[in-house]
Amino acid sequence: MAQRLYDLDIFNMKYTLEVIAFNIGSVLLAQHSGAHRIELCDNPAEGGTTPGYGMIKTAREKTSLLLYPIIRPRGGDFLYSSEEFEIMKKDILLCRELGCDGVVTGLLHPDGSIDKARTAALAEAAYPLGVTFHRAFDRVANPFEALEDVISCGCERILTSGLKPTAPEGGETIAQLVRQADERIEIMPGSGVRADNIIALAKQTGAIAFHSSARKTAASAMQYVNTGMNEMLESVQLDTDEVKRMIAALEELENEN
Repeated sequence: MAQRLYDLDIFNMKYTLEVIAFNIGSVLLAQHSGAHRIELCDNPAEGGTTPGYGMIKTAREKTSLLLYPIIRPRGGDFLYSSEEFEIMKKDILLCRELGCDGVVTGLLHPDGSIDKARTAALAEAAYPLGVTFHRAFDRVANPFEALEDVISCGCERILTSGLKPTAPEGGETIAQLVRQADERIEIMPGSGVRADNIIALAKQTGAIAFHSSARKTAASAMQYVNTGMNEMLESVQLDTDEVKRMIAALEELENEN
C-alpha cells in the first residue's frame, strides 16, 4: 500500500496546529480561529468516540479545514472485538464517501503491542485518506518498537503525550520518538498543549505539529432551568482565544528560525 505522507507546504508555515471539535459549533469556531486541522469527535467524557453520520457530513459541509474524524466505537481500552472492528471499517468507508481528509484510530494487543494486522487493514481501507494513530500509542509497552510498527502499517502520524498524562511531562520521550522517526512519520504531541507551553515543547522535542483540545466550558443558553434536576447542562466548546494564542506562539517560533 502506498503511504500517504503529510504535506506542510499547504499551510505556508513550518508548524501546524490540530484542534478537537466535539460539536458542530466548535467546528465553526475552528474554521475561523486559525487552526489547520480538526479531529472530529463525539463524547468528550469518554475521551472521544466516533461521531455520527450527520455530524461528519455537516462538518465536512461547513469547514474547509482538514477534517479527521476519530474512529473509536466506544470508550475504554483499545482492544476491539471482531464486531467492533467491522464497525470501524464501515465508519472509515463512510468518512471516505463524505470527503474527509483522514481518520484517527488505534488498536492494541493485550500485551501492549500494536495490533499491526488490523491497523494496517484500517489504513488500507482509508487510503488515500491519511491515518493518525491516536493516543492508544501512550498505552504501549515499548514506544520505540511501537513506532516502527505504526510506520509499517502505513500511518502518517502518531499523536502522543510521550506515555505520560500530558505532553510536557512526556517531552523527553517525545523528543526521542521524533529523532527515531527521522521524518518517516510525523510525531504530534498532544494532551495539555497550551499557548503557555507550546514553544518550549517545540524546542524540547523538535516536533512541528501539535494537538490541543483548547476546550472551555460553555453555559447553557436556556432561560428556564429546572433547579430540581440539579444539573448544570454545560457543554464543551473550543476556546478560540486559546487557539489564536497558540497559533501566534507558533508564528513567533517560525520567525525565530
